[in-house]
Amino acid sequence: MPFKSVRPEDLFECQKCGDCCKGFGGTYVTQTDIEAISKFIGTHPDTFARDYCQMSGGSPVLAQKKDQYCIFWDAARMCTIHPVKPRMCKAWPFIESVVVDPANWEIMSGSCPGIRTEFPLPVVQGVVKKILSENRRAKE
Repeated sequence: MPFKSVRPEDLFECQKCGDCCKGFGGTYVTQTDIEAISKFIGTHPDTFARDYCQMSGGSPVLAQKKDQYCIFWDAARMCTIHPVKPRMCKAWPFIESVVVDPANWEIMSGSCPGIRTEFPLPVVQGVVKKILSENRRAKE
């Protein structure tokens, strides 16, 4: 496969294993995330952070259960808020830290079976940059 035609789906295919929903410091949620999730689960945005989050560096992150999985990951191994999952979850694994240091892709692959590592890191970095740029433009 020529590297100039590598697509995101060539680099990652979600295995729905939930490994990204466990540990790793938590999932930050924006006010937009809070409003969407609150509406989806039928709670009020003003009480969402208190009931479903922990604070980290002054920002809300989704709480984790005792097993270290996200509070919204259920025993059937599915995300119960998948249709409105936070921006951070939607972006995985095409995240800024891969642009900053492409070696993060290989590190992340150790905990995510959907990440493919047979591509050169500069190619991976280029695809991630392109996705992030497209996402930024879509917000404007």
